[in-house]
Amino acid sequence: MTTKNNPPKSAYGVLERVVTTTHTDEVVEQVQNVGYAILETGFSEEQLDGLRASFQKIRELYIDTFGAEFLKKLDEFHTIRAPMFYGDSAFLGLALNRDLMTIVGRLIKGKFILNQQNCLINPPNKDYNQGAWHRDLPYQHFVSSSPLAINALFCIDDFTTSNGATYVLPASHKSEEFPSPSYIQNNAIQISAKAGSFIILDCMTFHSGGFNSTPIERRAINHVFTIPYFKQQVNIPANLNPENLDDIEKQILGFSYAEPKSVTDYFSTR
Repeated sequence: MTTKNNPPKSAYGVLERVVTTTHTDEVVEQVQNVGYAILETGFSEEQLDGLRASFQKIRELYIDTFGAEFLKKLDEFHTIRAPMFYGDSAFLGLALNRDLMTIVGRLIKGKFILNQQNCLINPPNKDYNQGAWHRDLPYQHFVSSSPLAINALFCIDDFTTSNGATYVLPASHKSEEFPSPSYIQNNAIQISAKAGSFIILDCMTFHSGGFNSTPIERRAINHVFTIPYFKQQVNIPANLNPENLDDIEKQILGFSYAEPKSVTDYFSTR
């Protein structure tokens, strides 16, 4: 008997077929069709522990810089904006991960840039600002034939159903309107993922953090890549030393797309 977990492999009446031979192919196909996929990176436990230590170090520095009460007042206490600005190369390396760059380059046609990088903390037994349905191009109600922006959420910790793993509405990147409550209840799915994985989303796919019912916070590092026509959340070239970056890395980080200050500056880019 055929079940949901054991679908048929044969087909008839098919003249064209997508062929996948690598994990990258599978991720690209799934994001294009249902709006999300998991990219396995092969990070070792030692590498993950290094990232966790960097995460905590930057978090403490960030709170010392801006103040806990100020961040709470802005509802920013569980977010760290642009961690790569604080001198730890681990965050820059994560944003420029080779496998991730291959995926994004296949999903976004033409050039793309890193629009933003943010650390996210899902606190235990508490609501937080990512725990509501949204697109990572918020307030937009349009669809495009190919992605304009891709979200890459790196799992610092395991994402589980109990600690608030991300919910998605499959294929919602193909519909302009936010769906009805009954549709959400019937179609939302929660993505369990191992630490060291990237959850890749078309940014127009509606998604939400879940409620963390465990006693331990769940952490992630989010990246949004866009076509260069979108303004960066924070001006990365103005805050990053390009000395050790190659030309491709500088392009991805937006150094090639600064707004010209004059017509003369514009002509110099042509």
